[in-house]
Amino acid sequence: MAMLQRFLLLCIFFISASAAKVQTKVTDNPADELVAAVNSNRTANKLPSLYSNPGLACLALQYIKAYGGDCKVVGGPDGKKPAESEFAQEFAPNCGVQASSLAQITGRFLACQSKYAEPSEAFNDILIRNTKSLDILYSKNHTEVGAAVSGSGGGGPYFWCVLFSNGKPKSSFSTGGVEPKVSRPGCFSGSNDQCSGANSLSQTIYLWTITVGASVVLLYALGV
Repeated sequence: MAMLQRFLLLCIFFISASAAKVQTKVTDNPADELVAAVNSNRTANKLPSLYSNPGLACLALQYIKAYGGDCKVVGGPDGKKPAESEFAQEFAPNCGVQASSLAQITGRFLACQSKYAEPSEAFNDILIRNTKSLDILYSKNHTEVGAAVSGSGGGGPYFWCVLFSNGKPKSSFSTGGVEPKVSRPGCFSGSNDQCSGANSLSQTIYLWTITVGASVVLLYALGV
């Protein structure tokens, strides 16, 4: 009986540890993972990695928000994009980025769809679509990069945005030494902030429901 009790308690511990591990995984920042994908692909092609600029990344999130959740105007013949003037007049102030430190945007990726995709899938299958996308990715004009991921009100549609710049790392898109302003929903790279992916809350609740349920059943079996 004592051996059975130890075995069942180990089962409870294993289930709890697994739930905690998955919970940590789904609350990582997917925008940071997009930047990692960009740099790994560049270095694999013998190009320098780009500086991850949080100020530029915050602008990428503001760029997404300018679409107001309207997925159908992203890409294609009816595709639109925010006016360049919005970077200085709206995006920079919203992020706390000094307008005088803005540098040229040398490339951008933007995509939107109703279903959430993991960062690697979003990068390979959604953002990198054709030769033009590869030309942007491998351009030698870039020196820094910033990425953002956002859904509307915490749900779909889901937007992914990567901005490139030829600015001077650590001095362009400056916030004067303070952290760029974080605005919800969504997250941006380099913000030292966790950002939930699709259904992360429901996954967490589901896992902890399994954990609690299994614990109750096992403790009942133990006669506790």
